[in-house]
Amino acid sequence: MECRAVITDRKLWLCCCIWTGILIAANYQYGIEQTRIKAMDSRFYQFLALFGVYCCAFVVPYCFVIIFGRGQVRTSPVFWWLVWAAPALFALKVSIINPLHFFVTGVWGDYWIAVTTLPFKFLAVTMFLVILYRMLPAQSGFWGVTLRNIQWGPYLMMLAGMIPLIVFASTQADFLSAYPRLKQITFITSYTDYFPVLGLLYEVSYGIDFVTIELFFRGFLIFAFARYVGIAAIWPMAVFYCSIHFGKPVLECISSFFGGLVLGIIAYRTRSIIGGLAVHLGIAWMMELGGYLGNNLLRVI
Repeated sequence: MECRAVITDRKLWLCCCIWTGILIAANYQYGIEQTRIKAMDSRFYQFLALFGVYCCAFVVPYCFVIIFGRGQVRTSPVFWWLVWAAPALFALKVSIINPLHFFVTGVWGDYWIAVTTLPFKFLAVTMFLVILYRMLPAQSGFWGVTLRNIQWGPYLMMLAGMIPLIVFASTQADFLSAYPRLKQITFITSYTDYFPVLGLLYEVSYGIDFVTIELFFRGFLIFAFARYVGIAAIWPMAVFYCSIHFGKPVLECISSFFGGLVLGIIAYRTRSIIGGLAVHLGIAWMMELGGYLGNNLLRVI
């Protein structure tokens, strides 16, 4: 079922855009992600708080889709179970603790925790997605993991178009305070002569998180829900995707909504997440490079 009219319904996209703006404004006004949730001592309370935020970003837009679906949207108990399960799964992904925390200590313990946490979260999310994939009706490929229908030209153009934006961002204070993420392991520089190798390992680990994100957002949230609402599944996914950037610089957070829409449309049209994953990884590592060069230029000046 395509439900094509829903994705272009002006009331739907206007409501989703306004709701996204309200969530962004509330987050940055009251520091919901950065100061309140991250300050919680209990991982369980973090999970509950994140679940609440993600429900606002996902369940509410699905209410818009149903309201403006004009009777075209097919719901079922499984559909509603998935609508609530998706925020819970990602809240678990964000709040779950790396088991190494209980076994390693010291500087090198901190390093290995930093390097293994995102791969561990990838395995945790993928395990649930495998279970859901086997439970739900048959699909072509595992949540869009296929090279079929991929034409690399448009993706290369998207990456090229991002270069000027990243160059500009690399001059902004809030961007340089957040990037490169590699700065999180600079505490080991005085303990090793092999920081470039260890840093590369960290960057690979950082890249794995984008595999998790694409598999969840452009894979699961598109293809599991498209059978119920068609291409309209892109709107709730994009709002939800924006909400996971609440701890990032505000411009990055805002742009993530539109980036989520573009990547969602591409995934839906091609039935593949691979091209979008390549773009996402390329942008992430270019931002790492931009943050590194921008911070070093500041030191020179």
